[in-house]
Amino acid sequence: MAIIKIQQVRSAIKRPAVQKATIKALGFRKLNQVIEKEGTPQILGMIKKVQHLLKVVE
Repeated sequence: MAIIKIQQVRSAIKRPAVQKATIKALGFRKLNQVIEKEGTPQILGMIKKVQHLLKVVE
């Protein structure tokens, strides 16, 4: 699978607990943090779930 770089661009404050847990499970700790993940179906599903808080960096 390809490596995907994702960046958290919006805060998880005032979001449902499910979305907060997804952001934490992806490995984000700070705002504007960039993380590299492998593009597995599980990771892509997590990204889609909170896509309004993230940006995919090319």
